[in-house]
Amino acid sequence: MAAHQSYEDQKKLVFYGLKLLGVITIVEVVFALFAKGHILPSVTFGKDGGFGQALYMLAMIGASLYKAYFIIFYFMHMAHEVRGLVLTVLMPMLLLVWAIIAFFQEGGRWGAAREQIKEKNEEVVQPAPAGKPTGYLLPGTMKG
Repeated sequence: MAAHQSYEDQKKLVFYGLKLLGVITIVEVVFALFAKGHILPSVTFGKDGGFGQALYMLAMIGASLYKAYFIIFYFMHMAHEVRGLVLTVLMPMLLLVWAIIAFFQEGGRWGAAREQIKEKNEEVVQPAPAGKPTGYLLPGTMKG
């Protein structure tokens, strides 16, 4: 563990962190508004589903991961801990990320199944023509 910081050093780190996190958040919001066409309606690269959307998503994920890293390592003081303790905190986090991805996949499948059930429930079935039975009839059961 590293030596303890003085009060003034800690205060500088907190204000630096607040400024950094604030600037990154503002950049994220402006980037999201720009990508969705709220700033320039003629430019939308967050909706098309192509390379622009992939770039948008990677930038947002990258900025969020950097903010999480900064908060964990400096505000939660993990930067000054031994490697084993840091790994005991970060490794379970990977399971949490996996769980979030799994829940989104499962939720998507449930949503698709619900839509399919809804479509089947709204399907109109035509009645069979009157007078003549349909389907397979056993021999000798029909008189006429």
